[in-house]
Amino acid sequence: MVPPDSVLGVIPTWVALYPLALIAFGTAGFILYHRVFRLILLGRPADRFDQPIRRIVGAIPLIFGQSKVLQRVSLRRDLAGLAHFFIFWGFLSFTASYVVFIFGDAVWSQFSETILTDTGVRVAAIYLDILATIFLVVLVWAAIRRWVTTPRRLSFDLTQKWESAIILLLIAGLMLLSILAEAMYVASGGDGPTAAAIFGGALGNALSGMGLSAELANALHAVSWWGHVVIILGFAVYIPMSKHIHLVGAPLSFVFRSLEAPGTLSTPLDLETAEVFGAANVRDFTQKQLLDGYACAVCGRCTEVCPANISGKTLSPMHIAENLKEHLLEVGPGTARGNGSHDDAKPLIGPWIGQEALWDCLTCGACVQECPVGVEHIDLIVDMRRNLTMERAEIPETGMNALMSMEQRGHPWRGTTYTRTDWAEGLDVPTLAQHPTAEVLFWVGCTAALEKRSQSVARSMASVLKRAGVDFAILGDEEGCTGDPARRMGNEYLYQIMAQQNIEIFTRYDVKKIVTTCPHCFNTIKNEYPHLGGNYQVLHYSEFVADLIAEGKLKPLVTIDTTLTYHDSCYLGRHNGVYEAPRKIAEAIPGLELREMERCRDRGFCCGAGGGHMWMEESRGRRINHIRTDQFLETGGDTVGVSCPFCLQMFEEGIESSDSAPEGTRAKDLLELLDESLGPS
Repeated sequence: MVPPDSVLGVIPTWVALYPLALIAFGTAGFILYHRVFRLILLGRPADRFDQPIRRIVGAIPLIFGQSKVLQRVSLRRDLAGLAHFFIFWGFLSFTASYVVFIFGDAVWSQFSETILTDTGVRVAAIYLDILATIFLVVLVWAAIRRWVTTPRRLSFDLTQKWESAIILLLIAGLMLLSILAEAMYVASGGDGPTAAAIFGGALGNALSGMGLSAELANALHAVSWWGHVVIILGFAVYIPMSKHIHLVGAPLSFVFRSLEAPGTLSTPLDLETAEVFGAANVRDFTQKQLLDGYACAVCGRCTEVCPANISGKTLSPMHIAENLKEHLLEVGPGTARGNGSHDDAKPLIGPWIGQEALWDCLTCGACVQECPVGVEHIDLIVDMRRNLTMERAEIPETGMNALMSMEQRGHPWRGTTYTRTDWAEGLDVPTLAQHPTAEVLFWVGCTAALEKRSQSVARSMASVLKRAGVDFAILGDEEGCTGDPARRMGNEYLYQIMAQQNIEIFTRYDVKKIVTTCPHCFNTIKNEYPHLGGNYQVLHYSEFVADLIAEGKLKPLVTIDTTLTYHDSCYLGRHNGVYEAPRKIAEAIPGLELREMERCRDRGFCCGAGGGHMWMEESRGRRINHIRTDQFLETGGDTVGVSCPFCLQMFEEGIESSDSAPEGTRAKDLLELLDESLGPS
């Protein structure tokens, strides 16, 4: 856009433009500091300044490639990511053009042609003109999608606010005024490379042909140009006060993202000296957690895929992040001024974030996986659970019973009469005490050892390892719970005690390699024990056994005629990226036909047992395992294959409770099927 020469023929354009810009950008900076950065700094420092090169390089495709935004693009079902990608790059293009064609040319009319050349300006004019026209089409589509067709993720109260309408109107205004300014410039007799705009030029020529005078066109050009500038500067002031602060928050969120496996929780190492356990007010959260509220784009993607929300429960991950931000905006200014009483007078948990929502969470990671701006919902929720559990002892009764059992008996299975080694009776499985030089420690886990149905999986695992000639042993009665259920239910203190006990045992036996059948044990020992000094090679059985099959040490020969639909465990798949190994085991079994559910792999749907819910009753909405069972039944499979003892129990109960499950429908662990296919030992 060519700037007008002056304002009212008196004041040079740049003399009016630069003070206005200084005021606008200064105001935006003031708001940004007082409303955002000053409040974020109230949080605890987060250890997220390590590996700066890795952080920045890894953030580039997330920010500029919009890889998280585009991950679910479908030409048939969802074009929103593609539209956002276009809007993002269009925004960057116009921002760059403002530096050259508005702020540069306003000072010196030849600025753009000097740095871009005549051809460059011509190309830029055509590009921006086409971009503005496409922008208008995309904005119309976006408005129809948001307020007419309205997908589920845009139907929540937060996604229905008029902020989105304001932004759409402002962007539309910018695009219309951009085209109009070009049209009026051409109609007033303007020429040169900037007059090359296709749509703007055609409109200008048409208006000129209809009798629009050059004088009026020149005046309208000035009005359009200044209108465009006013909206730009208004944008700069409005963004720090709106949900579109995510334009600032999201890039920072990506740079300061966790570099650990997605299923890894933070580990507070100061429990003995901590004044407060968990998080209850703004100073208890980390700066990254407070930043996440500003990064949130209120797009609804997280809540749309949340199993708890889908099943009719209170939890909405989007509301967790947004309500923390709103609470911060409410109490933060007073806290920053030194008036800490605001935190005590206006608590977060209760008025802003309900306890029910916090206990609904399965820690399945679907929200984190879908979030396009890097919000880490699980850490937020678990930190608040830590406060409820360790500070207030406010935890669902069934969850408290499991924690008490862990404290008293070393496992969460209250009421079981089995010992740690009953499952191995007659199998001649050695313990490390008997065979301390074993190459592999088979970590059985509480569920496979102490829950009757899951004991079959432990027996199959021992059988498979023996057939492959693996030198292994178990801990037997020396094995304790990894502490995972306690940690996910908020009792960090109990978790760390149990973890340290296990690490001491591993150290005593000089354990190097651990294989387990439980994804929850796998995730905890592999990703979280290193925080406490426990570093081992940890494999889920699916990885270990798939390698044994590939090496020819296991040869399934017995045909199993079944149609198997595989269910991805959250802590194996989404949290640790193990998708192919279980499927390779299934594909190696003769006669087995493998099918997939619509929600599979990183889009998998939780069985309902994560986050301690194996021991917490669902009191609201529909049972999550029943929803997942229905998704399995829709595939027409007669067997649902799992690789997790929790998932196994959830599907068995779901199939039993289903009126639509055909006779013979069953849930089986892949190990059981493999053991059967290997034939008699």
